[in-house]
Amino acid sequence: MTTAPLSLEHLIRPSSLTSGKIPVLFMFHGYGSNEEDLFSFAPELPEKLCVISARAPYPMEPFGHAWYAINFDAVQGKWSDNEQAIASREKIIAFIDEACKTYGLDSEQITLLGFSQGTILSYAVGLSYPEKIKNIIALSGYINEDILLDGYRNKEHSKLNVYASHGQVDQVIPSEWAQRAPGFLKELGIAHVYEEFPVGHGVSPENFYSFKKWLEERI
Repeated sequence: MTTAPLSLEHLIRPSSLTSGKIPVLFMFHGYGSNEEDLFSFAPELPEKLCVISARAPYPMEPFGHAWYAINFDAVQGKWSDNEQAIASREKIIAFIDEACKTYGLDSEQITLLGFSQGTILSYAVGLSYPEKIKNIIALSGYINEDILLDGYRNKEHSKLNVYASHGQVDQVIPSEWAQRAPGFLKELGIAHVYEEFPVGHGVSPENFYSFKKWLEERI
């Protein structure tokens, strides 16, 4: 299937289904990467899923893309551009709607899969718009409350499912940040699984097969 000219550059692996309601999984890469990174998972994912891997909107030098800037300041230390992150949250929601309409996908069977910064955005989208998202696979990331939609706690989150995982020796995002997610999700009534693996900032084979099994049971 050739990609349509939508608001975000993307790669697509079509579903094995040719009619009826087609479930879709959207992939969101990490800081400094691109749409090809997570797309390497696509051949191993359930064939009935349409898999769409999006490119973040902000280009970096000399290569790669970001969902928002991360600045390194001698005084303030490392800080994230939350305004850009919120803008990306809205770009993703618009892109999801575009893609479902353009490719004939089931808007009630949407899964988000993120890694690192892509996970932070996947959480932001799913927790802000739980009426639109069915599942979130949150790899090596955390929940940034500052980029969630105002009033998100007043929404109904009980239909959302989350699989979250993190490396026990992650040098990029401390595991303590990720470990806050289960309590946060429980408060919102969201069914969730949280696992840790003896790796750094990455996805081990055991991690992959664990979230794949989780996903197969929910699509």
